[in-house]
Amino acid sequence: MEYALAAPVMHALRWLPLPASNRLARASTRMLDVAVPKLRRVGLKNLSFAFPDLDERERNRIIDGVFCSIARLLVSLARFPSLNVSNISKWISYQGLENYCDAKKKGRGVLIATAHLGNWELSAFAHAILTEPMHVMVRPLDNPLIDSLVESRRTRSGNHLILKKDGARAVIKALRNNDPVGILIDQNTGASEGVFVNFFGKLACAGSAFVKLAYHSKAPVVPGFAIWDEGAGRYVLRFYPEVQMSGDVVADTQRIHSVLEQIIRQYPDQWMWIHRRWKTRPPAEKPLY
Repeated sequence: MEYALAAPVMHALRWLPLPASNRLARASTRMLDVAVPKLRRVGLKNLSFAFPDLDERERNRIIDGVFCSIARLLVSLARFPSLNVSNISKWISYQGLENYCDAKKKGRGVLIATAHLGNWELSAFAHAILTEPMHVMVRPLDNPLIDSLVESRRTRSGNHLILKKDGARAVIKALRNNDPVGILIDQNTGASEGVFVNFFGKLACAGSAFVKLAYHSKAPVVPGFAIWDEGAGRYVLRFYPEVQMSGDVVADTQRIHSVLEQIIRQYPDQWMWIHRRWKTRPPAEKPLY
């Protein structure tokens, strides 16, 4: 049933004129907002942690922006089969590409630290067209039919998917070949798989595997995000300066999340606040949700 709903919408988003496609995507995310009210409740709760001085109207405005951001992502994802070197520049441009290129020259691959910020699907897809294919770590979607639909688009520009279960071994192999690997670092994780760091003033459990891989492989870590530029009407794929790893798991995880927090603060309505990011709590602390 989910696939029966999703597939026609994706087809329409691809073939409708772009203005109509944008309207359909926005209507779909508004329906999601209404049908699953828990998402907005979680988002507002998260914003109360991160921005305690904002009033409810402003927090709701940010959550509205989150659903708009998801709508833009859906439109681009649906149109991946139509995107190529001749038209990709209408959708996205680079800033800070030198940060990526300098890291690549070291010959140890590049670990791209990214997040559910802006358009993480288009960032990897476009980088493969504009510069070179990359490996992307993914967790399969719960619905196998929808997962297949999304996976076929993710690999269309030449990218390679690394399933989370294959994790470290596949990442190390790619880095040894001097290939880039993109990994989403912003989701909640269990206490057995992560460490607690300060994220927007509240302890959050963050996966530690990323910084362990970075330190042991000596691969440079470069943050990268596709941010929507309203004025230009397209995304900007920004690569930020390399983040140095020290080998101290907690300190390194904190360092990369501090960078992420700084960027989210600049574009709060483009991050996935509707995820229960602070779900895992330190021992003896009460649940937040």
